[in-house]
Amino acid sequence: MALSRPTVLPDPTFYPSPRDAMGAPRERLAYVAAIDPTRQQPDALDVIDLDPDSVRYGQLVSRLEMPNVGDELHHFGWNACSATLCPYAAHPHVERRFLIVPGLRSSRIYVVDTKPDPAKPRIVKVIEPEVMARKAGYSRPHTVHCGPEGIYVSALGNPAGDGPGGVMLLDHSTFDIVGQWEKDRGPQVLAYDIWWNLGFDTAITSEWGTPNTIENGLDLEVLTSKRYGQAIHLWDLRTRRHLQRLPAGENDQMVLELRPAHDPSRAYGFVGVVVNVGDLSSSIWLWRRTGNGKGAWEFKKVIDIPAEPADPADLPPALKPFAAVPPLVTDIDLTIDDQTLYVSCWGTGELRRYDVSTPDRPVLLDSVHLGGIVRRTAHPASGPLNGGPQMVEVSRDGRRVYVTNSLYAAWDSQFYPEGIRGWMVKLDVEPGGRMKADPRFFPDFGDRRPHQVRLQGGDASSDSYCFPSN
Repeated sequence: MALSRPTVLPDPTFYPSPRDAMGAPRERLAYVAAIDPTRQQPDALDVIDLDPDSVRYGQLVSRLEMPNVGDELHHFGWNACSATLCPYAAHPHVERRFLIVPGLRSSRIYVVDTKPDPAKPRIVKVIEPEVMARKAGYSRPHTVHCGPEGIYVSALGNPAGDGPGGVMLLDHSTFDIVGQWEKDRGPQVLAYDIWWNLGFDTAITSEWGTPNTIENGLDLEVLTSKRYGQAIHLWDLRTRRHLQRLPAGENDQMVLELRPAHDPSRAYGFVGVVVNVGDLSSSIWLWRRTGNGKGAWEFKKVIDIPAEPADPADLPPALKPFAAVPPLVTDIDLTIDDQTLYVSCWGTGELRRYDVSTPDRPVLLDSVHLGGIVRRTAHPASGPLNGGPQMVEVSRDGRRVYVTNSLYAAWDSQFYPEGIRGWMVKLDVEPGGRMKADPRFFPDFGDRRPHQVRLQGGDASSDSYCFPSN
């Protein structure tokens, strides 16, 4: 039986082009994954009021607790988005109504209905790990994206916690697992994110590590032997066959968040690399089609962010020998007009804003500090903060940026061993391009740790578009 019923007209939150989406109404609610790092109580999906005229602005509206403990909710996403308007899509009349919420540690997926009351979502289906193992051969679901013909869910590994990881497809209406997405994976073993350049029928996947190398924290032996992810992979989106492996640098480890250009006529995108084992720097890389024939792509570093020297006495045990704080770029986000890239440096406690209107020559425009391993920079409404800018989400008009501070419970404790107190901030982008923290907006999650943020109606990393802006 279908859970998602068709509407007469396309969902009004779907837009043909990025330019159309930028004129969407302002978001009024945020859905935030709130994790219990002790795994003693259930994780939750928190609803936060984003209406500046509301008496509850910046406060918790409701909390949907999961029925199980130990899920470690992660990168959830919508069941449907603007990609359903593509001419070859078979479902242009589904709604952006359900949130597909994966538990990274439990290998469980929750389907959450945001109607009839968006402020009070409810669970309508649970996909158990044994079903995922049987139908797709995967475990540890990580990232959810709504595509033209289904819901894509990346997974880090197999049920035993080893490789290969990959992608599975869910049906838009029933939310049943259809099966593994790949028909020919070629040399791809490690997995993390999946995105695409729709106008060029090209999918891209990135690499972190197998569940057995990440679930107990950062494994220094795996890191120094360079066995975490080092590359992105290009795929034929229609035939689901591997086309090309594009490696980063020899010392680069953990090639994570993919952010392709939103305009489908632009064949490029950006990806963040967490750390270089040679100098502890982080970097941003650009993939793009070169124009030298079909299937010709290049991959090159366009931003280098160095580590910062620090007194070993101020550092956690894992970093004391290095006398430095690595930036640890763990998330990036690209505005819908493809002009601005936000880069979160979780280790140094910095959010950077770049002009990427010329993709291979980014220009740093602004920087804001919050938290950080050493700095502990305060928010206007707080004392010193721990954690740092981690997950970053941008409104569709590009004027508001939302940031949370937890990475992954096992890794949090290595870099912030005193424990992370969860927080979320909103940064307003002023007319001159400077970022300013909103002093009225500082939801305090206490011992819960906030991770992924989704904005009601869509945001800069929710949708892909079928038609160019021009």
